Amino acid sequence: MMMQKLRRSGAFIRFGCKSLITSRPDKNSVSRSVSGFVNHYKSKGKLFELSDGNYYNTELHHPCISRHLGMLLQQYKCFGSSAVSLIQRNPLFSSLDSKDVSYFKEILGEKNVIEDKERLETANTDWMHKYKGSSKLMLLPKNTQEVSQILQYCDSRRLAVVPQGGNTGLVGGSVPVFDEVIINVGLMNKVLAFDEVSGVLVCEAGCILENLATFLDTKGFIMPLDLGAKGSCHIGGNVSTNAGGLRLIRYGSLHGTVLGLEAVTANGNVLDMLGTLRKDNTGYDLKHLFIGSEGSLGIVTKVSILTQPKLSSVNLAFIACKDYLSCQKLLVEAKRNLGEILSAFEFLDNNSMDLVLNHLDGVRNPVSSSENFYILIETTGSDETNDREKLEAFLLKSLEKGLVSDGVIAQDINQASSFWRIREGITEALQRAGAVYKYDLSLPVEEIYNIVNDLRGRLGDLANVMGYGHLGDGNLHLNISATEYNDKLLGLIEPYVYEWTSKHRGSISAEHGLGVMKANEIFYSKSPETVALMASIKKLLDPKGILNPYKVLPHSLFSY
Repeated sequence: MMMQKLRRSGAFIRFGCKSLITSRPDKNSVSRSVSGFVNHYKSKGKLFELSDGNYYNTELHHPCISRHLGMLLQQYKCFGSSAVSLIQRNPLFSSLDSKDVSYFKEILGEKNVIEDKERLETANTDWMHKYKGSSKLMLLPKNTQEVSQILQYCDSRRLAVVPQGGNTGLVGGSVPVFDEVIINVGLMNKVLAFDEVSGVLVCEAGCILENLATFLDTKGFIMPLDLGAKGSCHIGGNVSTNAGGLRLIRYGSLHGTVLGLEAVTANGNVLDMLGTLRKDNTGYDLKHLFIGSEGSLGIVTKVSILTQPKLSSVNLAFIACKDYLSCQKLLVEAKRNLGEILSAFEFLDNNSMDLVLNHLDGVRNPVSSSENFYILIETTGSDETNDREKLEAFLLKSLEKGLVSDGVIAQDINQASSFWRIREGITEALQRAGAVYKYDLSLPVEEIYNIVNDLRGRLGDLANVMGYGHLGDGNLHLNISATEYNDKLLGLIEPYVYEWTSKHRGSISAEHGLGVMKANEIFYSKSPETVALMASIKKLLDPKGILNPYKVLPHSLFSY
């Protein structure tokens, strides 16, 4: 029978929604102890000065300039990007003093004003240990009012701040560059309301994504967002970075699922946009300014999000394909034949698979032979029998057409978890392998793997180039793994990757944001007129520039 042509570990069977939704790793798949470092070095670059309140830039022409700047100048490179080479601390920003600390203790209480060096060391460093600031203070507000008081004071004193949630970002957006005061919203973690008729959830920004998923599970609903870092990341950070994740192909981006939010601007004003309506055409929809702006326009304090009913049938298939063209055709066929139940379509290449097998314990290839590409297809529906039969028929048809060379459907919780472990464990395996240069690109699906092949030809034996990601969304995670970081390799990677992406009308940041890593590279994806308008919005909402400085927008537009 045709069914026997598709190898599988056990018969095709169905299983309930709860088992698969909860089968992925419980915590962030990458340990915070993963090694990495920041290399300090001297380099020519641009300094940015301020005259009569207006920002402009000027070239460094004389080596004596840096000596006169003293502590205002920090020279460093964050490995993984050549964009951050020389940044000047804004000379108009104040430095923290004892009176500031005393004020914060008055409004927050002593235990929520953190000066402990060990805790600050963690808060100053991103989880990949690639970006590190030197903040001397972390504040833990418990509610919106306290955030408002903090920002009002910091704005009056011109103290720069960096909003922080779970600190799981990949572009240095959630840690200080210099001595910015860290405002961590982790104590703001309450679910405020849930409507079981509409499925609208209202919560504070410090709620951990996985905790929200657990809460909704008891109500018969699921979050429209699912990330590998769900055990650590906060919903406020997810919204602020417009995180994508595994379910975007089914439920869309946060620009569509976030119905409203509350945000505090730099001067302490609280913007109540916490609507719960799916339709509201009264004026400008300002919440979208704060979705994806990485805390540079305001601090998100509350979120209203549309959740989805938890359906009774989830199936997960792990499939092997001989070439990338087959992956593309399989995606087209999946959309046509599984459209209403398709909930994830992920891919990884053989280099990614080998890396996981070599660096993660207990992981094995679910299919019998090695192939060039692997696909994970998840379906979610309400008719267990029909959904199973539909997926089986799709896989058999794909096998007949030669699109699939091997495959297996998970038959229990453990097997489903092992499938997801391969895909979500790539980041951890990369960190264990050594130095890694990471790029999060959005490209036309037909172009996605061309950049991987081109970069392999360009780098040769200097590095291991691999590609994986959300094929259903046109999102490639391009990773270059090497034994160590070096400027020669980086010079071959950048700006080549950005130029290639721009040439093919892609985006240099699909879902990770720009942060400090790619702030200067925004012009590869956005026109100068568009960036200028962004800068004017920033100036309007944060005229003193205290909110997450040195991030998102090019340093040439500000005194950063």
